[in-house]
Amino acid sequence: MRALVLGLLFSGAWLGAPTRTSAYSIQEAILRVKPAVVLITTTVGGDVTLNCGRGPVTVSLAPYIETGTGWFVDGRGYVITNAHVVDPAYRLPPWVIHELKKKAIDQACVEPKLKARRLMHGERPEVEEELRQAAAGALAGAKLEAQPQITVMLSNGVKLEAKVQKFSPPPSVDSAGKPTPDSGRDLALLRVQEGIYPAIGLTTREVQIGDPVHILGFPGVVLAHELLNQSVTLEASATNGAVSGFKVDVINQNLIQTDAPAAHGNSGGPAITDEATVVGVMQFVSLSSSGALTQGFNFLIPARDVGKFLQGTEVTKPGDSKFTAVWAAGIEALLSERYKAAVVKLTEANQLVPNLTDVKHSLNLAQEKVKNPPPQPFPWALTTLGVTLVSVGAYGSMWGQRWWKNRFRVIPTQVIGFIERGLNPVLLDVRTKTDFETSPLKLPGSTRLEPEEAERAPLNFEPEQMIVTYCTSPEEQQSARVAQVLRQRGYRTVRILKGGLGGWTNARLPVEAKSALPSIGLELYKNLSLGDIERRRFRPGEVIFKEGDDPHDEAYVIHSGTVEIRRNFDGEERVLNRNGEGEPLGEIGLFRKGPRSATAVATDDVELLVIKEERLEWLVRNRPQLALELLKRLSNLVVATDQERAQAGGVR
Repeated sequence: MRALVLGLLFSGAWLGAPTRTSAYSIQEAILRVKPAVVLITTTVGGDVTLNCGRGPVTVSLAPYIETGTGWFVDGRGYVITNAHVVDPAYRLPPWVIHELKKKAIDQACVEPKLKARRLMHGERPEVEEELRQAAAGALAGAKLEAQPQITVMLSNGVKLEAKVQKFSPPPSVDSAGKPTPDSGRDLALLRVQEGIYPAIGLTTREVQIGDPVHILGFPGVVLAHELLNQSVTLEASATNGAVSGFKVDVINQNLIQTDAPAAHGNSGGPAITDEATVVGVMQFVSLSSSGALTQGFNFLIPARDVGKFLQGTEVTKPGDSKFTAVWAAGIEALLSERYKAAVVKLTEANQLVPNLTDVKHSLNLAQEKVKNPPPQPFPWALTTLGVTLVSVGAYGSMWGQRWWKNRFRVIPTQVIGFIERGLNPVLLDVRTKTDFETSPLKLPGSTRLEPEEAERAPLNFEPEQMIVTYCTSPEEQQSARVAQVLRQRGYRTVRILKGGLGGWTNARLPVEAKSALPSIGLELYKNLSLGDIERRRFRPGEVIFKEGDDPHDEAYVIHSGTVEIRRNFDGEERVLNRNGEGEPLGEIGLFRKGPRSATAVATDDVELLVIKEERLEWLVRNRPQLALELLKRLSNLVVATDQERAQAGGVR
């Protein structure tokens, strides 16, 4: 009855406990950030004055246009994008000026002469090239009055003029492969007019390979597609993938590699995690030798570097936005089918920033669900209330019994905590005599107590002293029995080590050897369960295995005794080595996947522990310290074998 009551209490506490917030669904993560993604358009137009041979003329040019993606990092009007997206308008690179002047030459010098000869553009390429060559002198004297402009367009169609607040140029190298003085992180911070805007925050956790990634942006292949409506310029596209690697660029700046598809126009766009935060900024894609996009090799500027770039600016809280908080609440209500609450929040979001595409769509959907609610499911909660209460009672009883059983048990890390807090617990080894003699390991500084002597053995401990008993019996039965006896003797703080000696070694905590063991032997015993491992015994002079034998997928640990390793050199058998307690035996045959390279003979009574190949391979892959010890041993064997061969060669 007491266990049932305890179980109900613990179940109630568990049911009332708050649950950990997990990642959003892909749909919710993208919806939360999508309104903050904007289309960046960089234009450089102007008038060019030049002389084609008939006096100065001025022509107005169709502007040079570059598109990319950006995103609001601060709801007051700050936008992040790639520096190379806005570079043509911000720095007016020489190549942009040159291209505009070439267009002016075509417009003012070449096209009139083509018309005079009644030729269409492209009809006689060789004539066009001659006319361009003839007008080459006009190019040098041409003067450009540039009119650069950077525009940010939201998904509601509103276009805002942007100014560059901070600029870090794209990375570049000179002909010698060294970074140029103006190389940077390829980031730009833009400022639009003061207002309320959506915003996306930066991730604060370390990115791992395999983490999901969603890239948002305006790829050029969509913007220029002849079969799509022009409304595609309003709404960002999303592609999905994962983190596939970590690289560095030509000037050794960190990059995140992803297999999420991207294309020209995605530059500057946010790559988000399932927590709806920015993990990186899309920087560049990969092209094949033919110039086609090679998906799976796209690269992001890490969010950490974006945070460093923002230092010293007015953006001190990335992701801060009045709109975003309201929008997130509306999306959460909509996806959890609380449609009336969703309408309230989404209406408020639409009032803050009117007519954003995703806000309008979500609001219409919520309003439709309020007018035409979906069919309500059968009220299973009421029908199954009685069953639920019974189940809670049953499971509560189970939890109560488990708690009652484990109330005195502690895990190895708790013992370490006791030691660090200065409680100085006594570690009491209460293994049976057989178990104690079988394993050469013990906990550091532990005291031995024969379990049969627990009721009467003198113990020089204070009644308040903390005592931790450990053993190797199933479910710590031996430790539990001794702990109960000690409590009856007046020791009030007696604990049981959960998992016993095996739990301690599995936690990778230090152990001591009762006898002098080599370091490799100590690692082997720490990772072997002696209770279920096969043992073999040999009398003095018995051959354990012969040179050339099949290993039969077995290696050994010498548990007791000494083994001679012998090998034939030109028909003469010579002793190469003597191995003792705790040393491995026969592992070389498994690593070589070949026959035994030497003969092993017992020199006295020998007991071996058998390790199967799959178990040895698992230990090597999962126990780094053991793998290191094996590597050291094999290295020493190689050196010793080379010396033996050299000596044998000298004899011949």
